[in-house]
Amino acid sequence: MKSLSMKHLRYFEALARHGHFGRAAETCAISQPALSVQIKELEEILGTSLVERGAREIRLTGLGEVFVERVRDILRSVDELGDLARAAQSRLVGRLRIGVIPTVAPYLLPRLVQSLTALYPELEIRPREAVTQRLIEDLADGQLDTAIVALPVSEPTLTEVALFDEDFVLVRPAGEAHKPVPKPEHLSEMKLLLLEEGHCFRDQALSFCNMAPSVPRDLMEASSLSTLVQMVGAGIGVTLIPEMAVPIETRSADVSVARLPRPRPMRTVGMIWRKTNPLALQLTEIAGIFRDAVDAE
Repeated sequence: MKSLSMKHLRYFEALARHGHFGRAAETCAISQPALSVQIKELEEILGTSLVERGAREIRLTGLGEVFVERVRDILRSVDELGDLARAAQSRLVGRLRIGVIPTVAPYLLPRLVQSLTALYPELEIRPREAVTQRLIEDLADGQLDTAIVALPVSEPTLTEVALFDEDFVLVRPAGEAHKPVPKPEHLSEMKLLLLEEGHCFRDQALSFCNMAPSVPRDLMEASSLSTLVQMVGAGIGVTLIPEMAVPIETRSADVSVARLPRPRPMRTVGMIWRKTNPLALQLTEIAGIFRDAVDAE
């Protein structure tokens, strides 16, 4: 009779996370039938079912819900054993899983990766783009080593290190460039285009404009800053974007950019990681490298 293995646990955790055999198999770099065999084998070892198999997706059984939490604790502890060994080395080597929010990743991540690989050529950087809440969950589950987000996140289990502050700017149709820049309290009266729910940048923009998080459903929302800016260029409304996004997002759109009057809306971008992460000293060092890379720009 086969015994429980780390492979079983990792495959089951991937299946529980994705809720789909195909996506889980892709993540694990194996075929879907091979993953199915491994999950079935795990259930036979345990003598009970862990998943309910549907036509399109799976659902965890009651035991499966409890089991996956214990599995994640085990996998996180095993990963941290490897991190302990890496922390004892003089140079950073091996895998570094970095999460980045979508309103930072396209504009800053390439520069940060370039700076980091120049100093640590043996480091294997694995970036992942996702909204803040997903990144926090992935950190807690041990799926990420660190993440770049807007601060604060106010999670007691996470260390927060600020990298830089950044202003938001107002993007209007090019034909409105001659108009006075509206005061913050007047933005709520305009057709303000926003990112969809789940993006922290959306919440920051609503807060600055003194608008409730539950805005009218006829207000246009988008999944990316690029779409927002293009819609402004089409004359649909106005939007706010972070200053770092201006060179990329406005180069092909018929828009004008204006700085808002003080106090301007802004955000603090920083790094977060688990307080228990054995690589805390190395991650603090990386935060310094990232800060220097931004300052040098």
